[in-house]
Amino acid sequence: MLSTEYKYHLKRTFTLALPVVISQVGHMLTQVADSIMVGQLGTIPLAACALAGSLFSIFMVTGLGLAVGLTPLISQEDGKNNYEACGKLLNHSFFINLFAGFILFTILYLSSFYMYNLDQDIQVVDEAMPYFHIIGVSLIPLMIFSTFKQFAEGLSHTKQAMFISVFANILNVFLNWVFIYGNLGSAAMGLEGAGWGTLISRVVMAIIITLFIFKYQLFQKYLTSYSWFKFKYQQFRTILKIGIPTSMQWIFEIGAFSGAAVIIGQISATDLAAHQIALNLAALTFMFAMGVSAAASIRVGNSFGRKYFEELRIAGNAGYIMVAFAMGFFGLCFFLFNNVLPTFYIKDMDVISLAASLITIAAIFQISDGIQVVGLGILRGMGDVKIPTLITLIAYWGLALPIGYYLGINLGFGAKGVWWGLFIGLTFAAIFLLYRFNRLIRRNQMAS
Repeated sequence: MLSTEYKYHLKRTFTLALPVVISQVGHMLTQVADSIMVGQLGTIPLAACALAGSLFSIFMVTGLGLAVGLTPLISQEDGKNNYEACGKLLNHSFFINLFAGFILFTILYLSSFYMYNLDQDIQVVDEAMPYFHIIGVSLIPLMIFSTFKQFAEGLSHTKQAMFISVFANILNVFLNWVFIYGNLGSAAMGLEGAGWGTLISRVVMAIIITLFIFKYQLFQKYLTSYSWFKFKYQQFRTILKIGIPTSMQWIFEIGAFSGAAVIIGQISATDLAAHQIALNLAALTFMFAMGVSAAASIRVGNSFGRKYFEELRIAGNAGYIMVAFAMGFFGLCFFLFNNVLPTFYIKDMDVISLAASLITIAAIFQISDGIQVVGLGILRGMGDVKIPTLITLIAYWGLALPIGYYLGINLGFGAKGVWWGLFIGLTFAAIFLLYRFNRLIRRNQMAS
């Protein structure tokens, strides 16, 4: 049985995590909605959505990783009741993220034409290109939204971003219905229409959360030191010291899945479409783990700021316990419904059969995936980012992709071989990040 103290921390973590989970799932549901609605048009449009979405994810997580660096800093300063520092961190983070949004879009656009050199089906690339450009523009409002979202979450206010994300996803589905299929007088734009739905909904998200942060009385004491034009190098350095390694951690993992999409795309459009379905579902459960990770990072960061190391240990373990049970449940659901879930996306039986096999592999690595991402959040809350970044680099680019390529291409196991490689990488990361947390806890307790 769990002690009263563990029950308390589980409850606090869950209370913080649930709105973050819904908000994080909101980011993923945009791509899920695009995939499901575009999948009704056939295998080629779904494969194009998979290719563009996988490559876009690299740029998106690069930006979101930078934004997430703000949260533990805000949490630590709030733990010290240092409100002025919170406002200064926010205005420096906003400048970093806005600048990053424009830079990322520019790189995305200029590099997009190399998509034709990735040995993909030419029809798939032709359909993917305009969609890729449109969702690329959405990086800019997404980075604005993420700045204020991470600020609010660092102060343990997680519900507001959740409500905004839910509203934006409802709007995205409606706009997809209008633009993809040509309803309400619109031309039927197919996959390109899904891009416009994503862009418009993210612009709306950015506007709403900006107005909320600056108008809501609760945040005013943190904004007294906020300035649009006063900057200090040290503040940029403090944020980037956490933001850049966090961004790299996410790039290594999501980049591995994007790399997997490119490898699988060399096999066939059918394999790529099946990969997209399984990845969509795995990404949804991953977003739950991301929410727990964010909540654990806030709880741990607050305890770390006050130097309450025993409380920190229990808060961190509570995050691990919660994600292990939740991801185990999701894994069981994947096992039980692996043949049913793909039918929501497409009618092609070859795609459905292969997707079912990939979903089974995803079921097996659910717990590993949850533990590794929560481990990253906990360590980030303690300000530990360099060693975790190295662990993720080895796990995904030293193990997952090379092994996946060997199994999938050289040994001829196809998409299933690539996914077994991903399983190995995720499990490696989970084990070593958990070990890192326990080692740091012992070190801090001995030092205190």
